[in-house]
Amino acid sequence: MKRYILTGAPGAGKTAVLRALETQGEVVVEEAATDVIALAQAQGVDQPWTNPGFIDAIVRLQRQREARAVGDRVFFDRSPVCTLALARFQGHPVSPLLREELDRIATAGVYQRRVFLIQGLGFITPTPARRISLEAARAFERIHETAYAELGFELVPIALAPIAARLASIVTAITEA
Repeated sequence: MKRYILTGAPGAGKTAVLRALETQGEVVVEEAATDVIALAQAQGVDQPWTNPGFIDAIVRLQRQREARAVGDRVFFDRSPVCTLALARFQGHPVSPLLREELDRIATAGVYQRRVFLIQGLGFITPTPARRISLEAARAFERIHETAYAELGFELVPIALAPIAARLASIVTAITEA
């Protein structure tokens, strides 16, 4: 099984690319952080990212989703490395659970080493879960780049383009690997 990661700044278009992959018959796995935020907000917590257990909640949901993902090729909207970047961006410590998960994915080779960096759209559309400026999103993207590089992943930039062109770039990178 080949497991590919889509990463990038909030609002870069990862979910649109993921939806396009899904409509082409690919197996896809949703981002966990947005769902952790949505559930907490539905329970009355306006800013769940300030909770000390926020990062671990994401890690647990990512792990559950990864364990259920079955297919010859699976595309993930984010990974535990993105959760590491999020922890750093928000000033949260790297918890023992996150460290354990990062060690596990490295040791087990859970994901392909080539990671698709979906580059930004040049604007941010705010949502209840996405309350970030364009400048902060760009800084967050750089933190992602650093985290992936530190852990030995190769980032493949997927430039701003129509979704069909972005998909073609991903397919080309997969076939070249």
